[in-house]
Amino acid sequence: MTPPSDDAVVPDPDASYERAAAASPVTDRDRAVVSAQLGRPARGESAVVHRCVFGLPTSVRVAPRLDDGTPFPTVFWQTCPALRSQIGRLEAAHEMVAVNDRLDTDADFQAGHAAATERYVAFRDDLAGGEKLPGDPRAGGNERYVKCLHVHAAHFLATNDGPVGELTMQLARPVPCSGPCVSEEDVETWSARV
Repeated sequence: MTPPSDDAVVPDPDASYERAAAASPVTDRDRAVVSAQLGRPARGESAVVHRCVFGLPTSVRVAPRLDDGTPFPTVFWQTCPALRSQIGRLEAAHEMVAVNDRLDTDADFQAGHAAATERYVAFRDDLAGGEKLPGDPRAGGNERYVKCLHVHAAHFLATNDGPVGELTMQLARPVPCSGPCVSEEDVETWSARV
């Protein structure tokens, strides 16, 4: 039996856009794991860009377009149930209000967020082969407003970029976990479904 972890999601200091871009497409096993984590089939072409201490995906990079051509709303998707729960608590405690207030009052924080947003959009455009996709390509809000801390955490875990994601991870950690969130039985079940 795998022992629990007091902090299962640890940022990787070597994470970068280059590593996120070079990540290999998910294996069938990883697709089944991500599907089990999400409780629904994983959508789009994806690659695992960050893993927890148990070796399971925590953040995936998703292709800018789904198989049917529909633009995917974000490049990085947070999949870990334990981290999702921690961030959900932050959002329920109105931490986004505090982040948005800080964006309004802290010029350095706002400038860092705006610069990270530009890098994120450029990364998405590169993944799309330079195509400018319809809709708002920014992660979880825009330069002056945040509407989803989960997306910012996934972006930070994947690239080590973005002050909102970095702050989210600081506030969400430690991420206690009783053990791997997906069993071999879950993998078999979801392998048959996806």
